[in-house]
Amino acid sequence: MPREAGLPTVAVLLLTRFHSRAVPWGLSRLVLGARALGRVPGLRFARVLGSGRGGGFGLAPGFDHQGLICFFDAEDCARAFAADSPAVRAYRGHARESLCALLRATSCRGSWSGASLAVSAQTNADMPMAALTRASIRLRHAARFWQHAPATHDGIARAEGCRLAIGLGEAPLLRQATFSLWDNRAAMDAYARSGAHQTAIQGAYQQGWFSESMFVRFAPISIEGQWHGETHGKTFV
Repeated sequence: MPREAGLPTVAVLLLTRFHSRAVPWGLSRLVLGARALGRVPGLRFARVLGSGRGGGFGLAPGFDHQGLICFFDAEDCARAFAADSPAVRAYRGHARESLCALLRATSCRGSWSGASLAVSAQTNADMPMAALTRASIRLRHAARFWQHAPATHDGIARAEGCRLAIGLGEAPLLRQATFSLWDNRAAMDAYARSGAHQTAIQGAYQQGWFSESMFVRFAPISIEGQWHGETHGKTFV
């Protein structure tokens, strides 16, 4: 997933809530990881991510909730994958609900498995924004990190301007991620700079909780599907 000037990364995020009978199939995706996708044109990076119970941020696993994140250097490849790839069709065929977001990276701080993202200079503060955070937690700091999870979950659930938020995990306990969608940049910044989230982030960076972390902001290109009873169907650009 190299950084290339002038070639912004486009992400596809697929969120799935499985039918109860499809949970074993979903667990098999976690075991197989990116290998389950097969050969995908333009794909640079992919991770299959578990989630907390109900799609939340707690330690209790939610086996019926899952995320798939894919990064592409070519927007047409990302669009083709989201629209009609065998992998996306398979997820939707096992889903009670699914939502697919096509996202263009506008800022990136840090790295994921040693790689960063190329970004676009074009942003619009009044348009919806999305955020992806990912961290590898040092074992000695895991208990302290998870002490903050309930308050952070409650805070984002009540945050003004938050349209959607889900806790995700690349591996139990120590490799965690979150995805959130906001009305605009101001709403995102207001949450990030207040309450339990700000306290947790300050502790993480001042005390070195993470061995690696990445924070990405995205401009949504399109968001389509249903998630927790709410229907999304909008193209932004």
